[in-house]
Amino acid sequence: MIAIIKYNAGNILSVRNALMRLGEESILTDDPEKILSADKVIFPGVGEAGSAMKYLREKELDKTILEIKKPFLGICLGLQLMCRHSEESNTPCLGIFDADVRKFPPGEIIPHMGWNNLSVNNKSQLLKGINNSDDFYFVHSYYADNCPDTLASCNYISSFSAVMQKDNYYATQFHPEKSSSRGIIILQNFIKI
Repeated sequence: MIAIIKYNAGNILSVRNALMRLGEESILTDDPEKILSADKVIFPGVGEAGSAMKYLREKELDKTILEIKKPFLGICLGLQLMCRHSEESNTPCLGIFDADVRKFPPGEIIPHMGWNNLSVNNKSQLLKGINNSDDFYFVHSYYADNCPDTLASCNYISSFSAVMQKDNYYATQFHPEKSSSRGIIILQNFIKI
């Protein structure tokens, strides 16, 4: 069973629908016991860092997330909240990844929205079958710095972390559930971990 963390963020149901198409059973929950007993956990989201972290702290999900020993996948806002700090609302985050989240500087169209390819730095199990020419769907105004936890980066205005991993924690800045066949590969790889 895959637990999808329910918190103050949007776009959660599209992840659940993608898992259903793959034949995977999932539950949408903010119950720490159900999250900790799941085989895998997905932490998706579209939203604002400050209000999302406030909800996580109120429900003590911030502590729960740090206790998880099973495969964990953050998506978009999920990746950003797994970093140390976000410039969005000056928000202290979970601190799993050794990176800060910054707003894209002015000069280009923001948010970064649409298809973009990756520069794969590390062939982890999550990126099995993924090449530098493969495009993924992004929509975000904030980005995580490249750091030792970066498995793949993307370039929009500057280079940023597109895929990250530390121990059992994985994350993508793009939306695999909206990234066509390449995104399905990412979700299938995560399911196999």
